[in-house]
Amino acid sequence: MLAIVDAYRSGLLARRHWAKNIGAGLIVGVVALPLAMAFAIASGVKPEQGIYTAIIAGIIVSVFGGSRIQIAGPTGAFIVILAGIVAEHGVVGLQVATLMAGVILLLLGLARMGAVLKFIPAPVIAGFTAGIGVVIWVGQWKDFFGLPEVQGGHFHETLWALVQALPQFDMATTALAVLALALVIYTPRLPGVISRLPGPLVALIIVTLIQAAIGFESVATIGSRYGEIPRGLPTLEVPEITLSRLVELIGPAFAIAMLGAIESLLSAAVADRMAGTRHHSNQELVGQGLANIVAPLFGGIAATGAIARTATNVRNGGNSPIAGIVHALCLIFILLFLAPLAANIPLAALAAILFVVAWNMSDVRQVLRLLKGAPRPDVIVLVVTFLLTVFVDLVVAVNIGVVLAMLHFLMNMSASVVVRPQEKIELQRELAAQGLDGMPSDVMVYSIEGPFFFAAAETFEQVLTHKQSDAKVVVIRLRYVPFIDATGLQTLEDVVQQLQAQGVRVIFTEMNDRVARKMRRIGLLKRLGEGNVLRNLAEVITRTE
Repeated sequence: MLAIVDAYRSGLLARRHWAKNIGAGLIVGVVALPLAMAFAIASGVKPEQGIYTAIIAGIIVSVFGGSRIQIAGPTGAFIVILAGIVAEHGVVGLQVATLMAGVILLLLGLARMGAVLKFIPAPVIAGFTAGIGVVIWVGQWKDFFGLPEVQGGHFHETLWALVQALPQFDMATTALAVLALALVIYTPRLPGVISRLPGPLVALIIVTLIQAAIGFESVATIGSRYGEIPRGLPTLEVPEITLSRLVELIGPAFAIAMLGAIESLLSAAVADRMAGTRHHSNQELVGQGLANIVAPLFGGIAATGAIARTATNVRNGGNSPIAGIVHALCLIFILLFLAPLAANIPLAALAAILFVVAWNMSDVRQVLRLLKGAPRPDVIVLVVTFLLTVFVDLVVAVNIGVVLAMLHFLMNMSASVVVRPQEKIELQRELAAQGLDGMPSDVMVYSIEGPFFFAAAETFEQVLTHKQSDAKVVVIRLRYVPFIDATGLQTLEDVVQQLQAQGVRVIFTEMNDRVARKMRRIGLLKRLGEGNVLRNLAEVITRTE
């Protein structure tokens, strides 16, 4: 369901809700301004492109998304991926990859894949978000300390080059950065009305005023590096799309889409817990997809649900898409009338803001809690994902993290599947309770308990091949098998074929309709033969006496 429709049906578009949503939207718009510029610069593009993204995504996701309180825009999670794409394929390549990612997100939403993406394990998410935080933090050292350009193709090379360059730090730049960092952190803790002001905005204004008044020549600003931010709205520009470029960018596009899907659904889930709402995950992916299709056509970059801005929206009373739309209109007003003032913003102030973003994104408390209390395999998954994110690549990290978590899950699942012969005494007690006679002496009964899938197939085959040699009938009880996959079916068929070749009659009993349909479709029930698929042990006794 569209967020705007959901809000309308809930009565949240009524006039009595306007004031608090407009107020929340204005506050979020002010908060979004420095973040949008900082994320854009860290991603390797111009600061105004971050503002364009926040405007376009803010409106589209608010209207077409699946959460009525979600605020979308550029986020810190994308920095590592987007900066890499810009470095390798240029800004046009980033726009094409973002557009492709939008199409992927749209298709995921239409295919109702939103629920599937929720199953990415917590250690994987904690590992790659903490890794992104570390990469962002180190990536801002240059602007925070006013260091010279350094060369390094990989993270460890860049880190070492920055460490070696630290003695060359610029005093004025570092002083402004430290002041900005202190303002971001401590503004909410100050007494009085000032504590209600967004820390990043306070830091941006004060540090910019100091730079404008004193004019430190060694301090890099938005104006000195990027020129003046254009006053006005962006125009439609379709990037050049070729088949070779599409092939080159399919990998980065999937990376943007997967990370965008994860972040947006995480943000929507956080908003639900804060506001007591319930988002529609598939519609949220549709909204995010549309935003990422439109944004690059107007100079924007990749966007997703922003947890910090969404939380700010909820805390300030936002409860409908009106807040998200007003946040975008606030940014439009700033872009039209106040854009030239941004030229004096020191890049050190934006670096300080990103220091705090990196710390919050890393969620150190959650990571430490998992490292101390989670099972060892989950700790290994978290650490491997973190290290791969930092030293190799985010996409590789997520893929390997998910595979490791999946293998651990499969090992646990296969260990939970029990394939065992039922002892005569056990059967006699069970049959006596039903008023039945004992099972004939030449009948061997096996019970499969648990999902019969590929990881458990080998266990079944090993147990069945060690059957008693004097058994003329083998009964396989399937009452505790909720489902069976293709490997399980193939294993059953192989075992049935081997036993029948030895002159042993095989009977299946107590299977559910779902399992029976799969066996019938593959032809396994036909191989068993008529009269060898029975409902319960009573029928087995009757047919084998």
